[in-house]
Amino acid sequence: MDRKVNCWEHRRCGREPGGARAAELGVCPAAVEGRLDGVHGGLNGGRACWAVEGTSCHKTLGAKFNDCLRCTFFGQVQEEEGRDFQLMAALRARLR
Repeated sequence: MDRKVNCWEHRRCGREPGGARAAELGVCPAAVEGRLDGVHGGLNGGRACWAVEGTSCHKTLGAKFNDCLRCTFFGQVQEEEGRDFQLMAALRARLR
């Protein structure tokens, strides 16, 4: 099975631990959210970033999710996971 791409790799934001922009912008919370490790085959919250507060858009979760619905990475994960795609409610439950 091929390794799955995480959001910071797709977006090339450099905010993963040790990334090119982590010192400047801070490490992205999705990159270190261990409670989502393995979801959709990703590292930490790397394939469930839309469920993690404080990522690049810094909006409230509701407003952010509207942007996520239009994100090419969100669509890619949804397509790759098919019937195994986990909805927001299930992801947020892991974070409680």
